Amino acid sequence: MTTEQQEPEKHYNPRDSTLRFVTRQDDITLDDDPDTLRAEMSCGHAVTPQSLTAWCRSLLDQGQHVFRCPALKDGTVQKCGAEWPYQEVRKLAVLTAAEQGHFETALAALAAAEHCEFKSCPGCQTCVERADQTNLCVLCTVCTAETGRAYEFCWQCLQRWKGPAPRSDRCDNQSCTNKDLQLLEKCETTSLPQVEGVSACPSLRACPTCGQVLEHDRTGCKNILCSRCQVEFCFVCLKLTPVCLDTSSYFEACKDGVAPRQTSIPSWNRSGS
Repeated sequence: MTTEQQEPEKHYNPRDSTLRFVTRQDDITLDDDPDTLRAEMSCGHAVTPQSLTAWCRSLLDQGQHVFRCPALKDGTVQKCGAEWPYQEVRKLAVLTAAEQGHFETALAALAAAEHCEFKSCPGCQTCVERADQTNLCVLCTVCTAETGRAYEFCWQCLQRWKGPAPRSDRCDNQSCTNKDLQLLEKCETTSLPQVEGVSACPSLRACPTCGQVLEHDRTGCKNILCSRCQVEFCFVCLKLTPVCLDTSSYFEACKDGVAPRQTSIPSWNRSGS
């Protein structure tokens, strides 16, 4: 079934006094029908129920739980980037009951994944949270209580821990490897057709803030919003967007060129300290 078949037909009620209707053509995505009624978001950009639903659903599909306006600021090439509260999206997207259920379930799961990181203990299958993001050796309190002695497992290979600890690279199990790091080292190169001078960039990058491995969809500008920590960075030079834009623009080559393949993955300090 196609997306068009799944999406219900939606329209604003022109008598709804709680909405501000506009006629200017600055939607986040223009509809083919110029007579479609448009409403103004809190940031000032206009949307239709269909365009807003499609945009926010695409963000959820990319693992993003913060809805931001993708429109360009007037007379610039800078994105608006204003955050839209879910309550506003729910109302102006005219979400159906089924869509609300889908959105809210996805939002809850994504928000939980951002603030907590859990894996199943290989001994008892209980979900365990890792407190120290720099240490792969994790203590399972359930197995420890049941066996009467410390039970530690490797966060990376999910086998019982072998070797000295703490360690951030691997345990002494022979099969313990960092699969994300292997992906970064062996990925193919890609180009960003709309960015000047970017024709050979690694196709996978680890977010410089949290280490999430991401792929650019090769459309639009060189910056990408991390689906886990919600921090925007330049896919080319790996600097945070504000730093990169000090010496270039969204569609220009970075001053320092293309950053080499990453040989380590940043650990996410959720406290920000």
